[in-house]
Amino acid sequence: MFYREAGDFKTSYIDDNQTFPIKFDRYRYYVVLAVAFGIIPFLINDYWANALLLPFLIYAIAAIGLNILVGYCGQVSLGTGGFMAVGAYACYKLMTAFPDVSMFIHVILAGGITAIVGVLFGLPSLRIKGFYLAVATLAAQFFLVWLFNRVPWFYNYSASGQINAPERDVFGIIITGPNAPAWATYLFCLIFLSVSAIIARNLTRGTTGRSWMAIRDMDIAAEIIGVNPLKAKLTAFAVSSFFVGIAGALFFAVYLGAVEVGEVFGIQKSFLVLFMIIIGGLGSIFGSFAGAAFLVLLPVVLKVVGADWLGWPTDIVAHLQLVIVGALIIMFLILEPHGLAQLWRVAKEKLRLWPFPH
Repeated sequence: MFYREAGDFKTSYIDDNQTFPIKFDRYRYYVVLAVAFGIIPFLINDYWANALLLPFLIYAIAAIGLNILVGYCGQVSLGTGGFMAVGAYACYKLMTAFPDVSMFIHVILAGGITAIVGVLFGLPSLRIKGFYLAVATLAAQFFLVWLFNRVPWFYNYSASGQINAPERDVFGIIITGPNAPAWATYLFCLIFLSVSAIIARNLTRGTTGRSWMAIRDMDIAAEIIGVNPLKAKLTAFAVSSFFVGIAGALFFAVYLGAVEVGEVFGIQKSFLVLFMIIIGGLGSIFGSFAGAAFLVLLPVVLKVVGADWLGWPTDIVAHLQLVIVGALIIMFLILEPHGLAQLWRVAKEKLRLWPFPH
């Protein structure tokens, strides 16, 4: 009833091409940002930060990065966990080598280093695609994990092979380490997620995003009409790896604080982020948020309902989670390939037409 476009006219091309052309969508976006930045930091505690909010923020950044590569450019990748490891270890080496540099710079540089690595492993995409590209990125996943396990320089010759985030602060507020307050780590990750989402949204709506989608839909036709496949594919790998590297750096330095690469950034991490964009919706920034929120919230809900309320054994709850995720992936691939994002679009369209028939 209130979600209407009547009277919401535009007087310039810039107004008509903005991200949220309907005023209601813009106001809702501003309200979400106001709540995220102005209210949640005053209500957050360690449990909510570690169980829900920090994993959601970090996985959403990783999902945005992978969605750019898979959803927008159509280049299948199974190496997300390895690229997150690159971001984590790059951040660790920068934090220990340059302790006086701001954490913002460390995380951004870690993303840049991951982008360079992503471009190197993206070179095979110029000759192969589909299943063979997936196998090539899977090989990158195993190679990177092996590299960080076998070369002591990456973990500063630690006897345990584990990397631990030293305590660092931003403007006098501790961000990393066991003494970091929950609201500070939350805001630090939220800033990166907000900027990443804005950058990704603008890239996908511009010339670069159109070239990605042209390659995804039909690469031969895209090349015929003037899209450079070399530039399009490598920029997709670079941008995707940049966001994934930032997520890996935050996952290590801000969320976990200590990492052993084989346990944290194994192949399971690659599949988890891939499942997020499949359930959330390929080729959708909102779908990245929805998929990350769903797969972060699902284990918590199952634990509360199954283990705490119904008294089920924890191993049954863990297996039930795998069954639910697998069933949802099959269901979305068959019934709604565009995931939760498409369901949200359909719901909005029905709301705009209500109470009139569709």
